[in-house]
Amino acid sequence: MASIRTSLASPTSGRTARARAQALAALFPALLLTGCIGDQTGATVQPAVITVPREAPRTTGRERSGSDADHAKLVSSFGGEYRAPASLKLLTEVTDRLVRATERPEETYAVTLLDSPVINAFALPSGRLYVTRGLLALASDTSEIAAVLAHEIAHVTLRHATARTELALRSQLVSKVVADVLNDPVTGAQLQSQSKFALARFSRDQELEADGVGVRTLARAGYDPFGAGRFLTALNRTTALKTGTGMAGEPDMLATHPGTAERITLVTRAARLIGAPGLGVDERARYLAAVDGIAYGDNPGDGLVRGRRFLHPGLGIAFEVPEGFSIENTRSAVLGTTGEGSRRLLFDQVESHAGQGLDAVLKATWNDVIEPGSLENRMVAGNPAVTALSRGKDWTFRLAAIRVGETTFRMIMAAKGGTDPDGAFRRWTESLSTIDPAETRSLRPLRLVVVTAAPGETAEMLAQRMVVPDKALDRFLVLNGLERGAGVRAGQSYKLVLE
Repeated sequence: MASIRTSLASPTSGRTARARAQALAALFPALLLTGCIGDQTGATVQPAVITVPREAPRTTGRERSGSDADHAKLVSSFGGEYRAPASLKLLTEVTDRLVRATERPEETYAVTLLDSPVINAFALPSGRLYVTRGLLALASDTSEIAAVLAHEIAHVTLRHATARTELALRSQLVSKVVADVLNDPVTGAQLQSQSKFALARFSRDQELEADGVGVRTLARAGYDPFGAGRFLTALNRTTALKTGTGMAGEPDMLATHPGTAERITLVTRAARLIGAPGLGVDERARYLAAVDGIAYGDNPGDGLVRGRRFLHPGLGIAFEVPEGFSIENTRSAVLGTTGEGSRRLLFDQVESHAGQGLDAVLKATWNDVIEPGSLENRMVAGNPAVTALSRGKDWTFRLAAIRVGETTFRMIMAAKGGTDPDGAFRRWTESLSTIDPAETRSLRPLRLVVVTAAPGETAEMLAQRMVVPDKALDRFLVLNGLERGAGVRAGQSYKLVLE
């Protein structure tokens, strides 16, 4: 959850409001509205085919355009640049090696490392490549990170962004002409709806094309082409750890890339066409040396999760969720869920105006109906608060707006069905407190530390040293590209999450 400066926004304004709406929709499926169907393997809806007239105006501009202002905004939205000279040096050298192996070796690229725990990477047509430190933490060797970079470089060399923009703009233009000029709004609306399906299919095809080109580039550069499949498998395993608790967190690569078994099958098949496993180098030792000591998980400035406790030094507050809840900190809110997903919670910061009552704040930031007579003025942990009850079709909600000093926070707990979660909700809200300055000073960010396995050590023993909220063994195995039941080798290096 971002600091006051970045998270403060009116309930209906700008990107933060949209992010909160998306967080709510992900957290509470009852509030989710059906939108455009994107890349969903096995979907039964077949998109209609749109034929864009050949004479339709072309709308493309410079293919590798881009501004420093756009770059700065993008970097800021991902927490800023992360300073890790060894990691950035590795990424730059790998990128240069890959570019020399592409069909456009004359093009130049610049890599930016982003200070975000989210697992993501993307490219702009300008040749700017972006990798989050969360993605660095997940990859196990140089060939895996090279596979990610090769995929993103393929998007640029294949001019995918330009083609996608052209299709989108031309489809919009044709729809508008049909609706306005030919006075046929029904057909115009139909064309616009169909274009969304066409773009989704188009984007999916681009991703698969970039996968194939990326694997071939990987091999030509001398890296292990099977690194692509290993990384995608690790990505799916990481997401399974999150979705296994019903958690709905920040968008990662599976939100912007079709992360399916189909992709893993495709890249593995492409690698086998090149040669048997063992072809190319993985440079595991080099990679581990480059990522040793990088930050892992949340930036302390945006709040920290420690077990069932959330602490935000910048806001000066902390709370503890009830037994059975797992929580995740995102840039716009703290989200939580029980293992089976029948209870969920959300904590965020909302704007309140001078003189505005907390009941008005609660009503202004909640789109559903509040039960008549349920609004209650209370003191929560010594702070003025208003609580309320709201019942939806499939969920029952308990809401609170709490003013701590000059800041207003919102706490929402939902229970599936008609059960009122009031008991757990009260325990959670009453746990809200200010952080002692001494505790703030004692907080340490988590880091990825590379250790050497001693004789007789097991995966379970190494995992017990990890400072993670849950599933330490599963997280250790995924971070190190190991399957359950696999042993560790004495003298070999492994990644741990430590304070």
